[in-house]
Amino acid sequence: MKRIAFIGLGHMGLPMARNLLKAGFSLKVFDLVADAIETLAKEGAQAASSAADAVQGQTVVVSMLPASRHVEGLYLGDSGLLKQLEPGTLVLECSTIAPESARRVHQAAAEQGLAMLDAPVSGGTAGAAAGTLTFMVGGEAATLEQARPIFQAMGSNIFHAGPDGAGQVAKVCNNLVLAVQMIATAEAMALGVASGLEPTVLAEIMRQSSGGNWTLEKYNPWPGVMENAPASRGYTGGFMAELMAKDLGLAQEAAQVTASSTPMGALALQLYRLLLKQGKGQQDFSVVQQLFVE
Repeated sequence: MKRIAFIGLGHMGLPMARNLLKAGFSLKVFDLVADAIETLAKEGAQAASSAADAVQGQTVVVSMLPASRHVEGLYLGDSGLLKQLEPGTLVLECSTIAPESARRVHQAAAEQGLAMLDAPVSGGTAGAAAGTLTFMVGGEAATLEQARPIFQAMGSNIFHAGPDGAGQVAKVCNNLVLAVQMIATAEAMALGVASGLEPTVLAEIMRQSSGGNWTLEKYNPWPGVMENAPASRGYTGGFMAELMAKDLGLAQEAAQVTASSTPMGALALQLYRLLLKQGKGQQDFSVVQQLFVE
C-alpha cells in the first residue's frame, strides 16, 4: 500500500485527499489551516505538524497549492522538501502553476533521484468531491503508469500531455478557452435579456445551436437559468474569479515565452482583473456576468 503525504487542503485539496482515503490509501496530511487537518484526521488521515513532518516515511507526495511561488517555496532550496525525500519517492504536483516553474521543480527532483509529475486538474470543486477530475499530466509516461492508481482515486480522465511542464501548458490553454467562453456567454445573455428575451429561452436556443459550448451546457452565468450553477447561488462555490485571473496570467506568461499571439486571452485577463478591483475575486468566475448588467 502506498503511503501518501498530501500537502494543501483547500477547496480542491481537501476533497481530493478525502477520495484517496475512501480508496483505502494511507494518508498523512498538512495544511496551514489547522481545521482542514483536523477534518481529515477525524476521517482517518494522520495529522502532520508541518510539510516536512508530512513526508517522513511516505512513498508518495501530493501537493495542491495556490501558485508557483508556493510550490517552489515548498520543494526548492536547501530547506525544500526535495532535499528531504528518500530517492524513489514519487512527487505528484497537482497545483496550477507556470510551466517554467514546473520544469524547474522537475529538474531539481531529477537531480535528487526523485520521480515527479506535474498534474494540474480540471473539474472544479464539484469534480473534486465526486472524484471525477481531469488530470493533465506532464512527465515520463512510465512515471504516470506508476501514479495512475492514485489519480484514478481522484479523477475519471487522465491524460498524458507530454514531457515535463506539459500538464501545466494544457491547463492554461484549457482555462484560457473556458474564460473566453464564459465572457462571450455572459455578454450574449446580457444582450438578449436587455432586448426582451427570457434568459432560460435564450440559453436553450444558444445551447442547441452553433453557439453551444460547455458554459451553456453546465455553468450558465445568468442567475436562475441553472438551479445548481454558482450564478443561482449568489456566485458562491465553484472556481473563484481570482483563480481564473491567476490562470489567465499564467497563459500570458506562456505566450510571452513562446512569442504566441493571444489577444482574446489578454482581454479576458483584463476583465477578470477588473472583477478583482471590484472586490469580487472570491466569487465564482461566472460573476463576470455582472460586468454586462451593472
